Parts: sequence; C-alpha cells; structure tokens
Amino acid sequence: MTEAVSEVHQRIQKIVEGAPVVLFMKGNRDQPQCGFSAQVVQVLDRVLPQYVTVDVLADADIRSGIKEYSDWPTIPQLYVRGEFQGGCDIVREMYGNGELHQALGLEKPGAGEPSISVSDEALEMLREAQQQYGGEPLHLGIDARFRASLGFGPASGEEVAVVTSGFTILLDPDSAARADGLEIGVGSSPSGGRGLTLNNPNQPKVAQMSVAELDQLRRSGVAHHLVDVRTDEERAKAKIDGAVPFSEFEAGLAELDRDAKIVLHCHHGGRSQRAAEQLAAQGFTDVHNLAGGIDAWSREIDASVPKY
Repeated sequence: MTEAVSEVHQRIQKIVEGAPVVLFMKGNRDQPQCGFSAQVVQVLDRVLPQYVTVDVLADADIRSGIKEYSDWPTIPQLYVRGEFQGGCDIVREMYGNGELHQALGLEKPGAGEPSISVSDEALEMLREAQQQYGGEPLHLGIDARFRASLGFGPASGEEVAVVTSGFTILLDPDSAARADGLEIGVGSSPSGGRGLTLNNPNQPKVAQMSVAELDQLRRSGVAHHLVDVRTDEERAKAKIDGAVPFSEFEAGLAELDRDAKIVLHCHHGGRSQRAAEQLAAQGFTDVHNLAGGIDAWSREIDASVPKY
C-alpha cells in the first residue's frame, strides 16, 4: 500500500468511525445523483431521521479509495457502526428481510393496518388523479422525519394495504407504523388553489418558547441546551451568550439523553423550527423553538445584541 493510498484509507476510516451510519453515494441525501444512490436513500429515510452521507463525486480520492477500502466495486456503499453492509441491492434486501433494522438496532414494524380517514373531497381528487395514472394504486410514504409523499405506481406485494370507501392506499411497513389516525383532507394552497392536506397525530410536536420564557429559564438555573442553527457569518454579527453552534451540538447528539431540554434559535424562528422538528423526530421529547429568534431576543430582552 502506497503512502497516498494509506492516507486516503485513514480519511475513510475516520469518516466511517465518526458517525453511526455513513452512506458513500453519488450526490447527497437531498439530491442523489444516480438511481442506485436514490434507492438506498429512500430505504434509509424510511427508518432513520439522521445519517451521514459522503458525496464521492466531490472527491476523486474518496471515490476510488472507498472501493479499495471495502473491496466492493460499486457505489453506493453503506456502513453501520464502522462495518460495511453492502451496496444498493444488498441494502434493499436487508430492509425487506429485517436485517437492516437489526443492524441499526431498530425493531422491525409489524404488518398492522393503520386507521386512515379520507374526506369525500380528497377521495374525489385522488380518484381523478388515479385515472390519469392508468388506475395504478396510491402509495403513501411517511419517512422517519415524518415527511409524507404520495404517488401512483404498481404494487410490490410487500406493502400494507388500507381500504377506505373502496379506495386502496399502499404503505411500506415503516410508513404504516407512523400512519395510524392519519387524516387526508383538502385545503387552500399558497397559490389560492386547492390541494391535499395530511394531518398526522403521530408527528412529534415542537413547543414554542417565547424570549421571555427563555430569559426566565436561563435565570432559573434549570439545565438546558441553547442551540444556534444560524451560519458562522450570522453568528459573527450577533449571538446570544451561551448558545452553542448546531454543528458543535450535533457532534454530541448520540450521547445526549432523549429527555434533555433543548431550545433552538435562528434569526426569526423558521430554520430553528425545522431543526427542532428533526430532533423531535429522532425521539427527543423536550424540544423548543425560540419564537421570533435572536431578533426578538434583541428587541425584547437584551438590546446589546445587535440586530441585522
């Protein structure tokens, strides 16, 4: 092994040992750049709210080195707790037979049928859409971050089928486990049109915390984590004393108790809300979003914090 190859392997080893689940892929989780990578992301999204992806297209050394490191000729490649699991076909097979859940330390969901209600108006819209897709069944997905997806396509035979008013909805077992009590209706879209709405009572909730409540919490001495999800550039302009950057907080997330009190903030509250929802989806039970963000903190609590 040459010195250059050894150095690349050391980099790879550091990556695979740095997170519980690492996927070497083409592209990233939000934008896969090949069909095989997209399929593995789809599988992992069903079971995990968080995992690390490495874009091999962005680093030629990693792209070639990972194949030698694992002695596996193709991308994507999945590692769990430092152990190589396999590529696309193997990951899909592991998901189907329950081995992936076992490797991840998760319980494979049963095949129980969830209760799903669909309003008459939504049912009419779905039936009209189904006709446009040649009568293919509707697939409903609810991933580990509780993001829902709807689409028409052929059945694989492994789904859980829910029939409501004669209309069939197919769900993978993990989605079915998150769908009990789901209500599908119709509401107004931002453009003024009408669109489907999904109300899922199982989705983890995030509490809103006012800046006055945060001020009281900080004075009380009650243990909590104040996390800043903004960029480094924004933090250079203004910050709340004691707030930890999200990247630093995330590094210790695996060791954090699931009942720890966590308060997240950004500039006005939008980005921190999304980050808080992701933490709640990971099982954290005491997650709060700072309403109004650092802007409200500056206006109402501490005028010495610059506004920008």
